[in-house]
Amino acid sequence: MSSRVIVITGAGVGLGRALARRFVADGEQVVLLGRTAAKVEAVAEELGEAAMAIGCDVASPESVNAAFALIAERHGRIDALINNAAIYEPFTVAEAGDEQILNIVNTNLSGAIFCARAAIGLLNAGGHIINVSSESVGMTFPMLNIYAAAKAGLERFGEGLRHELEPDGIRVTNVRAGQMYEEGKTWDIDPGVAGRFMQATMAVGLNLRERPISHYNSVTDVFRNLLDLPPDVQVGTMHIGARRPA
Repeated sequence: MSSRVIVITGAGVGLGRALARRFVADGEQVVLLGRTAAKVEAVAEELGEAAMAIGCDVASPESVNAAFALIAERHGRIDALINNAAIYEPFTVAEAGDEQILNIVNTNLSGAIFCARAAIGLLNAGGHIINVSSESVGMTFPMLNIYAAAKAGLERFGEGLRHELEPDGIRVTNVRAGQMYEEGKTWDIDPGVAGRFMQATMAVGLNLRERPISHYNSVTDVFRNLLDLPPDVQVGTMHIGARRPA
């Protein structure tokens, strides 16, 4: 079986980078999209010839269209798109700036739509679009209202797109994921805002320091299995939650 071509957005860090490493180790070809070109280029250099890095701001339709034109030129087709790029920033609606709102909605929702639209023409029957959503959609998460609303919109988009693309044999799956971590990762956020966020979550019964958290590398198994589904199986929405190892 020939290797598959898998496009991953937000591939310079975190889950996107872990997925790229996993799929290349499995013998696949990956295309890494990221707003900061230097980050995805560093990952591609680490992974070698099986990886292609493209600086791409998914919130910009022009940037997305240019990126997928390069993908089409090199590969001619793709087998999967993983819409992973997202901005995660806590704030209340009352204090939110215009750019904060637009950045989250445009990256977390519009960006996935732009990428899916660009990918459809390169996907054949058996192709797969996977949208990475968030557990915050189904929870009361203080200071994440805009983030959760954008992810909820992403899930609704995925459900509609699944029906739209089903006649073409293209699957669409929403993966609603919980907290994940990797060694050395830091949260680039104002300490005061971080403190308020922790206090607000504690007030609604969420102790983020005590909740279980899964490693990015462990979560890649889920995406591997989704891409390897038998042709007569469809997964609409999947929830991934962390647990404490026994």
